[in-house]
Amino acid sequence: MSPKTISILKSIGAVFTGILINVIPAIAIDAVLHITNCYPPMGERMSDSLFLLASSYRLALAILGGYFTAKLAPHSPIGHVITLGVIGTIASTLGHIQMGDQGPAWYSIGLIVISIPLSWLGGFIFLKRKG
Repeated sequence: MSPKTISILKSIGAVFTGILINVIPAIAIDAVLHITNCYPPMGERMSDSLFLLASSYRLALAILGGYFTAKLAPHSPIGHVITLGVIGTIASTLGHIQMGDQGPAWYSIGLIVISIPLSWLGGFIFLKRKG
């Protein structure tokens, strides 16, 4: 494989890792909170305070995803985390369109708005720690 091909694959892997860091723990935490009855059964609307709880760990995961995307990026870490944020914005927008009426508007719109800034923040933290 050529060095350019390897770099492209590493770039895809860095962004994909950021996506996985955002998605897999969020799904797992949601499942645990449903199983433990902290959240109501699937399909029942949650209270706004529970959506605030869901927001809190999604915010942390977005930052963490940005951090590891920047860490794994073969070059231009901020470019990679912006790509991650754009993908998050698109996914959150599609989620809002499909399921926006199942929760408060602030929740789904908030996820759209914070995707790029929090991914960037994760990348920024990585670069500051790296020195």
